[in-house]
Amino acid sequence: MQRLRNTFNNLWAALIFFTRLPFWRLHEPPQQSYSHVVEWWPLCGWLTGGVMAAVLYGASLVMPYSIAVILAILSRLLITGALHEDGLADFFDGFGGGGTDRERILAIMKDSRIGTYGVISLIVYFLLLFAALSYMSPMQAALTILMADPFAKMISAQMILMLPYARTADTAKNRTVYQRPGIVACILLAVQGLIPLAAYMLVSVFYFGVIPSLSLIIFVPSLTMYALYYYLHRRLGGYTGDCCGAAFLMVELAVYLCMVI
Repeated sequence: MQRLRNTFNNLWAALIFFTRLPFWRLHEPPQQSYSHVVEWWPLCGWLTGGVMAAVLYGASLVMPYSIAVILAILSRLLITGALHEDGLADFFDGFGGGGTDRERILAIMKDSRIGTYGVISLIVYFLLLFAALSYMSPMQAALTILMADPFAKMISAQMILMLPYARTADTAKNRTVYQRPGIVACILLAVQGLIPLAAYMLVSVFYFGVIPSLSLIIFVPSLTMYALYYYLHRRLGGYTGDCCGAAFLMVELAVYLCMVI
């Protein structure tokens, strides 16, 4: 019973942490639950990806598709509070302006102000995201979003399995250090991320009559994550929350670009 209660609290903490929806009004989990939120990160992607996909497809029925794509992107920014985009900007600011000084990189990433590298990274990211989604049909883009969001979060979550946290709890932005998932949590992570991928493959085959390149969809995003792992291992010797957010957006973008290819 206690294990079930802990699981519920961890899941609820993840919904509170990764979205700006008022889940906290219904239940406030204990503080220690927030160190386990990454275990349920892909499941939160079911929610954020579902809303984004629904907005894109629904809006495409009544307005130009390019506007529907912009509204879909905006919907996820509103739901997440631009949490991951903030991480992407801080990541590029830190490594772009910090040089080879580890402590300077960490200090820049913690600074709330955005710099040139952060602005450029967001511009390039949103341009590529918009172009990739615009290249697909509304239905194909919506289904890809439903798959890509949780799948990319599952891959990015491996960062905390492979690297130690680069800060301490006292110096962390949210005063929380993520706990490494155990075997059961890793299995749950895989299930959360692979179910949407499997569903996407089935729909593509039976609805569109197309067989997507599964090896490409899995290999390129995974290679993106491992390249980031190697880079962080050499430059920081660990990861931060900003690094996880940046990893998710880059891995997800790799999924979209693979679908375009």
